[in-house]
Amino acid sequence: MANAKIIQEKQQSVTEIATKFRESSSTVVADYRGLNVAQVTELRKQLRAAGIEFQVLKNSLVRRATASAELTQLDEVLSGPTAIAFSKEDAVAPAKILNDFAKKNDALKIKGGVVEGQVVGFEQIKALAELPSREGLLSMLLSVLQAPMRNFALAVKAVGEQKEQQA
Repeated sequence: MANAKIIQEKQQSVTEIATKFRESSSTVVADYRGLNVAQVTELRKQLRAAGIEFQVLKNSLVRRATASAELTQLDEVLSGPTAIAFSKEDAVAPAKILNDFAKKNDALKIKGGVVEGQVVGFEQIKALAELPSREGLLSMLLSVLQAPMRNFALAVKAVGEQKEQQA
């Protein structure tokens, strides 16, 4: 029979993992099998710099946590070695960092994740990772908003130049 202290520690771990799932704006599940220590250290360093928590967790504990957090659809990707990146602030950062790292290191495989409380698969994580940064999206929006005004100004200038030439 399992020791009561061990059971209590495991229950506490499940509660902590479930809380992380609930509080995270984005969570990415990856298979890290095949990465060496230097590669995992580099990945952890990149994730830590972005404020992302990266943990290797037992699938059995994660399954209990997903049941508690009502994210049982995520259980489909919980097989083999599993590492999970939790991000509270930026929903795009873990997907971007892991996707970029996976492009350079074939051993890292993104399995799926949770974005804003919705379970998503690899394809959605990859699409999220390939979005431009927030600043890039804002500059695109700004250029779209400025285009009509710029075109109007160019038209007015052309009419003014045409009137000067006629005079």
